[in-house]
Amino acid sequence: MNYIGALDQGTTSSRFIIFDQDGAIVSSHQAEHRQIYPKPGWVEHDPVEIWQMCELCITEALKKASLSGSDIKGIGITNQRETIVAFDRKSGRVRHNAIVWQDLRGSDLINELKKTSDASFLEKRSGLILSPYFSASKIAWLLDNVEGLREEAERGEVVFGTIDTWLVYNLSGRKAVVTDVSNASRYFLMDINTLEWDQELLSLFNIPVQALPTIVPSTGEVYAHTCEDGPLSSQVPVAGILGDQQAALFGQACFSAGMAKSTYGTGCFLLVNTGEEAKLSKEGLLTTVAYQVAGSKPVYALEGSVAVAGSLVQWARDNLKLVESAQELDRLAESVPDCGGVYIVPAFSGLFAPYWRSDARGVIAGLTGYATRAHICRAILEATAFQAWDIFCGIERDGNVTLSELKVDGGLTNSAPLMAFQADLLGIPVIRPLVVETTALGAAYAAGLSVGVWESLDVLASQWKEERRWEATMGADERNEKICFWKKAVNRTLDWVQGDK
Repeated sequence: MNYIGALDQGTTSSRFIIFDQDGAIVSSHQAEHRQIYPKPGWVEHDPVEIWQMCELCITEALKKASLSGSDIKGIGITNQRETIVAFDRKSGRVRHNAIVWQDLRGSDLINELKKTSDASFLEKRSGLILSPYFSASKIAWLLDNVEGLREEAERGEVVFGTIDTWLVYNLSGRKAVVTDVSNASRYFLMDINTLEWDQELLSLFNIPVQALPTIVPSTGEVYAHTCEDGPLSSQVPVAGILGDQQAALFGQACFSAGMAKSTYGTGCFLLVNTGEEAKLSKEGLLTTVAYQVAGSKPVYALEGSVAVAGSLVQWARDNLKLVESAQELDRLAESVPDCGGVYIVPAFSGLFAPYWRSDARGVIAGLTGYATRAHICRAILEATAFQAWDIFCGIERDGNVTLSELKVDGGLTNSAPLMAFQADLLGIPVIRPLVVETTALGAAYAAGLSVGVWESLDVLASQWKEERRWEATMGADERNEKICFWKKAVNRTLDWVQGDK
């Protein structure tokens, strides 16, 4: 039996999952890391802690499966995107906590650039819109605020890389400094068409190219081998990299133009494959590289991003103490027939697609004396479905497609009331695969293709199997009424703080 490992480094935790050649999970281990909030709107992670958790996950997953590192044919990496680590190229010394994708400290720079830059040119070049969400403004902040960092960057001594760069660097014994095209397309520094760092974009943010990792394909190439004194104790090929949302698209076998998936995790991300054409959005969506097979043209996707989905459930549990678990929240939500007129818009870090309003902040609207804890729990779940609906509509208009079904994955798909409401809101079937860990599976697929465990994308597509589907049952009038109130609630979040409008 051939085994492939997937190192899945997410916003709140890290996992190592071992898959067999049939794409089935053999073993896994997961470990959480701290969320650091230095100021309102700022979010950081400790990169050293993240790597330590990854080492632990690899060791424990191997132990659970009674396997050694030499049994693993290859490793794929998938990661939280946009989050930036600054580290010394030779020693690996971390120069600052990682600045997380949700972080808003780049807002001032972004707002200044909006006044002086040609937004349409920037979108055509990068596929993205000016937002503190992307890596460039985070790198610019580090260069301007960490003593000595700019000089080191100019000399090429420090690297600014996304989490995939940090993981491959450590796995390879500090040898490889790379990022794949799917992650590089989220920096706001890569030309979406040439797949190279772009000098005009670099100049815009005053970032030296020598401080960035080398861009590589997502699959079809071995980037490095793990070092023998690392957690695998063996030289295993590191042979696949995909940003988390592109990895989920890959793991869901959405290899043809028009196929779409939505991942319900810390955030919510809906992507549709647009083939070899980088389609630009008119609906506030992003053009991103879905994946690239070495030696082939890149495949692109349109993407809509929601910042707060599963983290809203976590917030209700940990901050409000409303429930003790996600399962309890589901039970309470199912105990009432609807939200009781309560609508929650979790704009904790502003609104992402399709609004892109960093001035927005969260609201709970429609409260009356009738509302109970159960109604609020249901509104928490429905908030994610409404945000996904916003993106879904934009993708259909942008891509000039009518989606007949939606493949879903991520931890929140375990919430039956959420999935049922999502199907009702979209008016199409929502389908969950047999292997719900599609992000990790996508990374495993990318690595397995590179080392010959799987021969082709067609073989991968044949392995995809449906586990459950939810059909729409809600009438059009009821759906339209709920959407009307959702739009009202969204409007209440705007102009709360000074920011982008």
